[in-house]
Amino acid sequence: MIVRPRRLRTSAAMRALVRETRVNLDGLVQPLFVVPGTGVVQPIGSMPGVSRYSVDAVVDECRELDAAGVRAVLLFGIPENAEKDAVATVNYDPNGIVQRAARAIKEALPQLLVIADLCNCEYTDHGHCGILDDAGDVDNDRTLAVLAKTALTYARAGVDIVAPSDMMDGRVAAIRHALDGEGFTKTAIMSYAAKYASAFYGPFREAADSTPAFGDRRSYQMDPANAREALKEVRLDVEEGADIVMVKPAMAYLDVVRAVREATDLPVAVYHVSGEYAMLKAAAERGWIEEERAVDETLTAIARAGADIIITYFAKDYLSRVRA
Repeated sequence: MIVRPRRLRTSAAMRALVRETRVNLDGLVQPLFVVPGTGVVQPIGSMPGVSRYSVDAVVDECRELDAAGVRAVLLFGIPENAEKDAVATVNYDPNGIVQRAARAIKEALPQLLVIADLCNCEYTDHGHCGILDDAGDVDNDRTLAVLAKTALTYARAGVDIVAPSDMMDGRVAAIRHALDGEGFTKTAIMSYAAKYASAFYGPFREAADSTPAFGDRRSYQMDPANAREALKEVRLDVEEGADIVMVKPAMAYLDVVRAVREATDLPVAVYHVSGEYAMLKAAAERGWIEEERAVDETLTAIARAGADIIITYFAKDYLSRVRA
C-alpha cells in the first residue's frame, strides 16, 4: 500500500481541517511606547509602522487596537531626559508616564488588559536596569526595593499585570510580597523569566531611549548559549509567585520556549522583539519575502513551540487581517 499524506493537503479547507497549531488570537499583546506631551505620535525609524505616543494619543491607539481585536497591551514609559536620575525616581512617581497612561486607558477601555513593563533602564540616567553601587555594578537588592515600590504605583493606577524585565534575582518574590501587603492580590505578575542578552534588541533601544551609557547588560541578562539555566530561572520565578513566565527573544530561542513549556503548567509568554520585527519589515520592503505569509509562519512557529501568549509589534495588523 502506498501511504499518501498529500490527501490531507489537497485544498485550503482540507489543510485547515487538520491543522495542528493555531495562534491564540486572544493571546496576542501589542507593545506601546508612551512619552510626555499632548497629541504626540512619533514614528520610530527602525520599526516601520510603530510609533511613540503621548497619553492622549495612546488612548486613541488603544481604541483602534480594541476594535481590531487586541485584548492586551504592554506599556513602556519614556520620560524626559531631564527627569532621569541614578536611582530611577520618576519610575515610581504616582503621576509618572506609565501610571497616567494606565489610568487613562482603563478609564476609556476598562475591558482592555493593561500590562506594564517593570524595569529601570528607561528611567535611569545611566541606562542600566538597576541601581548602581559605588563600583558601578548593578546592586541587586537595592534594585528590588525600587521595583517593588514601582509595582505598587502601577497597581494603584489600575495595571492588571506587572511584568518585571530587569532580571534581578528575587524580584518576583519582592514584588509579590509588596503587592499582597497592600491588598493587590489580584494583580498578576508576568515575569521575563528567561531574558537573554540579545543582539535583537537594537531597535527597542532607539524606541525607548534606553541604551546603557557604559558597559552592557550581560551581568544580569542571560547568556544566549544557555538553555538549562533558563529552566532554573523559570523554576525560581514560579516558586516566588509568578503567574505567567516569559521567554525573550522569540525566533532564535524556540528550543527554550519548548523546554519551558514542558517544564511548567503556567501560561508561557514569548516576546517577538523589535529586531525580529525590523528584520521581517526590512526584507518585506525590499521584496525579498512576502510579509503576511512570513508573519503568519513566524507566529505559528512561536505557538507551535509552546507559547500561549505572544507579545508582538505585528499584533494589530495581524488581528485586523485574520479577524476581518
